[in-house]
Amino acid sequence: MSKEIIFTKSAPGPIGPYSQAIKSENFIFTSGQIPINPEAGQIIEGDVKAQTKQTLENIKAILTASGSDLSKVVKVTLYLKNIGDFGAVNEVYSEYFGESKPARSTLEAARLPKDVLIEIDVIAEVV
Repeated sequence: MSKEIIFTKSAPGPIGPYSQAIKSENFIFTSGQIPINPEAGQIIEGDVKAQTKQTLENIKAILTASGSDLSKVVKVTLYLKNIGDFGAVNEVYSEYFGESKPARSTLEAARLPKDVLIEIDVIAEVV
């Protein structure tokens, strides 16, 4: 079984001892991504919608660097600081996933890295 570490400067670098993603056989496994602007290296300002958009842009960049894309995502896990943001997150989420509708789990987390409002990880097929 092959394993390749994925890294792109188009997404924020890891803030701990882990990879942005791992490519193994026909799948990409991303680490949890948070709303860091990769150019500035800072958490973006704004509400949960803005943070969701930035997080999904980071995932999109990692998938592109891996040879995949959002249409190939098969599983998503969302971690929300406040489960009450579920509807607002779904508005942004549906813009990115449209009809592909991967399997998904959503959890409320007591605290997320850097006190962000959302963290997302995905599993995707290689294109």
